Amino acid sequence: MSGIGEFMRLQSASLDLAFFLCLLATAAAADSVPFSCVILPGEEMASVMMTNSLDGDASCIVTCKFSTTKYDNNPQITCAKPVPAGKEVEMCEFSSGGDRLVRSTAGSAECTRVR
Repeated sequence: MSGIGEFMRLQSASLDLAFFLCLLATAAAADSVPFSCVILPGEEMASVMMTNSLDGDASCIVTCKFSTTKYDNNPQITCAKPVPAGKEVEMCEFSSGGDRLVRSTAGSAECTRVR
């Protein structure tokens, strides 16, 4: 029985390694793209914009983090959707839930070309 158990353990480790390598390959294929996290008039909503600067249609993801007037309230939004090549789009809008948004504190955006 120990031979089968060892085989299963090695097979599981091999699958874990394969999964990890796939994640690395996917991450390596993503390109940073221009984006903006814009607080809208009234300061309770924000618009998350990005431009697919790649030469083909892409699957894109944008994350924006904000500070508010409320202590220790730093909401974050992540939006994802397909974006045509060369297009600037609004990825999503974000509501602060009633707290006034003060500024965008962090963000990132990347696109992976659809093959």
